[in-house]
Amino acid sequence: MARPLIGIPSPIERARWGAWDEPAHVLNRSYVDAVHRAGGAAVILPADPDWVTDPDQALDLIDGLLLAGGVDVDPQFYGAERHPETKRTVPERDTIEIALARRALERDMPLLGICRGMQLINVALGGTLHQHLPDVVGHGEHRRVIGSFANSDHDVELEPGSLAARAAGEEVHVTKSHHHQGVDRLGEGLVVTGRSMLDDLPEAVEIPDRRFALGVQWHPEADERSRLISALVEEAAAARVA
Repeated sequence: MARPLIGIPSPIERARWGAWDEPAHVLNRSYVDAVHRAGGAAVILPADPDWVTDPDQALDLIDGLLLAGGVDVDPQFYGAERHPETKRTVPERDTIEIALARRALERDMPLLGICRGMQLINVALGGTLHQHLPDVVGHGEHRRVIGSFANSDHDVELEPGSLAARAAGEEVHVTKSHHHQGVDRLGEGLVVTGRSMLDDLPEAVEIPDRRFALGVQWHPEADERSRLISALVEEAAAARVA
């Protein structure tokens, strides 16, 4: 049987390679490797403005959607003024990923949002974000070293019986963290099923009436012990034959 195809919208960044320093579609290889380890095939989806009005063009190609981490979601998409620490945003990416996320949920397509991806799902459903967590929780433990997961592990408590707990395979889950923003007001239909044991910050959200609609604030692609991406791939395989 063919491997399930997991679509990953590509971040848009300025990048350097060889003699070039240009805008590029850049996705950390760890996402692709994690999908491969789980038995899936990764399909990188470069930003296409046509998907804003017709996201089925992209979603018809894949069996599951993974929203990766990256720069902050632009606060214009949740009606907030920009915080001084919200320094890098890419509205083009936000617009496309919001359209893909909303349509994937309408289609009941398996969907996993990682870090920024969890925040994006929340915004797509009408929720808001805390733009700088140290202002809210009083510490910077969720992003100890910028650009690194060094010393980033902390525990998240997952709701018994939740999709998050089933996907992780446990109710207290060690996570790798790298973020300075987080969920504030929940989007429509979302429930919090995981909280940081550092400060009770929401770190897993899901939609109970969907087959697999999960957002996690941590980075399972950076942890070979994590079962989260395997759970997405398994559900995408099941959805393909349903």
